[in-house]
Amino acid sequence: MRRSETSWEAYYLMAIHDHLPQIAKPELRLMRWTKARELVKVARTEGQRFNCAPWVHKASSMPREEFKQEVDRHLTGQETEPHEILYFKVYKSQLPIIEQAPETAGLMLGSSKSRGYCLEMICADFLAGARLGEPEQ
Repeated sequence: MRRSETSWEAYYLMAIHDHLPQIAKPELRLMRWTKARELVKVARTEGQRFNCAPWVHKASSMPREEFKQEVDRHLTGQETEPHEILYFKVYKSQLPIIEQAPETAGLMLGSSKSRGYCLEMICADFLAGARLGEPEQ
């Protein structure tokens, strides 16, 4: 494990300890620190109004990703969709075009759109054009 990962884990564990003192340690162990980390977000937002019992139940009964989505939905009031983070290698000479394309698409689509959405629209536009050149069957 790298040093930075250990530092983040320690930070999360301190936040869990500070914001979830009302939850018994055995319950915290069962839900694991990744779910407890998500639970801290709710506790911070709700402060004194935080009712931990229903959240502990959700954390212990739901898979991790589903619980994370439930927390996000509670905090934002919006439905969230599962997501992936993509990594791929590009050459430095390609960076200006790759950086400029989502920015330009964002201006055309509206500045509130995410880079992921803009990239999706660029790809959809490309695929629509590529289909135009396909021979008819």
